[in-house]
Amino acid sequence: MTLEYAYSAGATLLAYLLGSLSFAVIVSRVLGLKDPRSFGSKNPGATNVLRSGSKVAAVATLLLDGLKGWLPVMLVKWFGGDYGLGDGTVATVGLAAFLGHLYPVFFQFKGGKGVATAAGVLLGVSWVLGLATLATWLIVAFFSRYSSLASLAAAVFAPMFYLLGDRAAWYVDKSIVIALIAISALLVYRHRENINKLLKGTESKLGASKQGGKKPG
Repeated sequence: MTLEYAYSAGATLLAYLLGSLSFAVIVSRVLGLKDPRSFGSKNPGATNVLRSGSKVAAVATLLLDGLKGWLPVMLVKWFGGDYGLGDGTVATVGLAAFLGHLYPVFFQFKGGKGVATAAGVLLGVSWVLGLATLATWLIVAFFSRYSSLASLAAAVFAPMFYLLGDRAAWYVDKSIVIALIAISALLVYRHRENINKLLKGTESKLGASKQGGKKPG
């Protein structure tokens, strides 16, 4: 095992562990709110935390979930060169942080859908890519009022935005392209129940319900 491989494996493991911090649950506990896994969609993510009625908790969850996707990628980009780490490790740490959110080792491998963490990864890979994808989410969410539909649209467009931004990307940064496609595919998979609800017309719209709230007593 070469030192570069060991460094890459270590960085990937740390990224997964960071991703495994379910901030929806952590923030809710700190602020004395009900566990987001116990109401609404039961998804430990910012959208469901918002249903508790606490915008502060929802924003904090959103930012922290995004940070845990962005930080590992940026740390490798900032310091990885000194340890022989390149785009391959950028791809693996981004994917690992995302997988950590979906399947967190600290929370019985039951995590969220990964939208905010994926956005953080995209911003780390390229701020232009991240902003383009976030703009897609905002536009679809604004006109449809469906967070899930906006997330699905952003997931589909993200890899295409990356390739359009650098037409040689498939040849130069193949590992990053593969990681982005994997993240997008997993996002769609994690939204499979939302897809069924959208087709049936039973999906909840943004701001339509507020459930949960503070713990009694």
